[in-house]
Amino acid sequence: MWKEFKAFIDRGNLLQLAVAFIMGVTFAAVVTSLVNDIIMPAVGLALGNMDFSSFFAVIKEGDPAGPYNTVQAAKEAGAVTINYGIFINAIVTFIIVALVLFFLMKAYMKTQRPKVEAVTTKDCPFCFTSIPLAAVRCPNCTSDLADTPGASRMT
Repeated sequence: MWKEFKAFIDRGNLLQLAVAFIMGVTFAAVVTSLVNDIIMPAVGLALGNMDFSSFFAVIKEGDPAGPYNTVQAAKEAGAVTINYGIFINAIVTFIIVALVLFFLMKAYMKTQRPKVEAVTTKDCPFCFTSIPLAAVRCPNCTSDLADTPGASRMT
């Protein structure tokens, strides 16, 4: 049983998946920090000193009753809130991650395209041997290929 488990762990796909998962989690943390600490404060400043993370709506008052200045103050009072500012931050984070993944996949797909080599030969329709594309007579069977596609007579 131990050998089977070791063979399962040693598979390349499992290790690659683990590394990809760890990189994804750390990438998400970096993007979340980018959005919360750099992008949203700049957007808030441009819109008149708004802090999107502090946008919330109270749907049930807590004890003591509001108004509450922050989400934290509302939570401490036991109020039920809809934190739509935090949701806006999450949407911006999602869009940035999606754009980065799109551009990474696009760049990866460009490197994975098969190289198409130029066609330089054709098959003789009479003896089926490979001959140069511009040939007008087969060097093997001496058939005239002037009327076949791809042949060109020099004038």
